[in-house]
Amino acid sequence: MTIGYAIHVFVCENERADDHPRGCCTARGSNLIRAWFKDSLCRHGISEGNRVNGTSCLDFCEVGPTIVVYPEGVWYSPKTRDDVEEIVTRHFLTGEVVERLRLR
Repeated sequence: MTIGYAIHVFVCENERADDHPRGCCTARGSNLIRAWFKDSLCRHGISEGNRVNGTSCLDFCEVGPTIVVYPEGVWYSPKTRDDVEEIVTRHFLTGEVVERLRLR
């Protein structure tokens, strides 16, 4: 048995009070982002051997929702279903980092 995943996506699902100055990824739709990633991986036939997980704070609250993709360690801030689809089709399927959504 091999340990690990070819693609492992961590989606911040941290929650804070509505009046917190940094905000939070959950209030910005990270639960949908995680669901859209799971759906897209299934539709593209690449869900087996890969994983999408919710996680607590990734510490980029102000620009959330925030995700990180391993093993590359590439950080993104997708906002829409189309953004998620672009990450899946370009990054996961062809290896091209989606610069317009990348966090630095």
